[in-house]
Amino acid sequence: MDKSIIDLHPGLVAGFIIVVVVLLLLDLGVFNKKAHEVSSKEATTWTVVWISLSMVFSVVVYWVFNQDAGGHALAIEKFTQFQAAYWIEKALSVDNLFVFILVFGFFKVPRHLHHKVLFWGIIGALISRAIFIFAGVELIDLTYLPEMTVFGHDVKINVVMTLFGLFLIYAGVKSWGGGDHDEEQDYSESAGAKLIKSFWKVSDSYNGDKFFTIQNGVKMATPLLVVVAVIEFTDVLFAVDSIPAIFAISKDPFILYTSNIFAILGLRSLYFLLSNFIHMFSKLPYGLAVILSFIGVKMLISPWYHISSPVSLGIVGGILILSVVVSVMFPDKEEESA
Repeated sequence: MDKSIIDLHPGLVAGFIIVVVVLLLLDLGVFNKKAHEVSSKEATTWTVVWISLSMVFSVVVYWVFNQDAGGHALAIEKFTQFQAAYWIEKALSVDNLFVFILVFGFFKVPRHLHHKVLFWGIIGALISRAIFIFAGVELIDLTYLPEMTVFGHDVKINVVMTLFGLFLIYAGVKSWGGGDHDEEQDYSESAGAKLIKSFWKVSDSYNGDKFFTIQNGVKMATPLLVVVAVIEFTDVLFAVDSIPAIFAISKDPFILYTSNIFAILGLRSLYFLLSNFIHMFSKLPYGLAVILSFIGVKMLISPWYHISSPVSLGIVGGILILSVVVSVMFPDKEEESA
């Protein structure tokens, strides 16, 4: 099992938690105390801030491990593991944001309320990712088969990693060109919406940024609470793709969780950029399909051949850059005529 920062430096774990909590409190209580429509300039600024913080943390990871017995080699490995897991999560998150755009459009959510919905969606993601990642690492450790000879090599095959690999290849092939995003889907019948409706009656209209309202003496949920629930359930489904993908990069739960959380924390600002410049990402679904398939193959062949984190990072980064470049050079016909 990978040498973990959790065991080596518990103080760094506490520091990470404190930083995230403080930033979220500042976000909700200071910078976005009043609901407002996020401009492209504001979204760009916060996107740069969150990416910069993520890069700084990756340098901290390098520095911490460079002080230990593993030295420079281990530090580089951990640094590239963080970077690869971060950019994989960030890339797959963009695909999830396309669904968020559809959900907001379906429920006709006023633009100045989008940020609040995404904020609470991220709070839920912080919890669900911790459960998925830490439970997943333990499950993987428990599902190694006894060493056997396959294709002339002595290998230890992991059942869960093999299943994840096959699933990611399937998901990549299935999502080629755009996945299952249905603009006509009735999100009012999704699991999240049904859950809220099973506890409360839902009002017909929004009441500012409130989740509950009183009508004729009856406490009712507003459509805004329904949207938050739909976003939360959508994110859980999205994690079914993204979490197995990062297990191909590292088995260190702290590296996986911190990279995942830093990627998620920048989702709100990235959403507002994406909604304004969606044409710049029109070919990204093809790139994401290739990335998912590549990671699936990496998982399947890992007992025989290990693709290092630096190589994985280079491949993922190259595919992302190529996807954006091709999107700009060859925009969709609908965008050209708009």
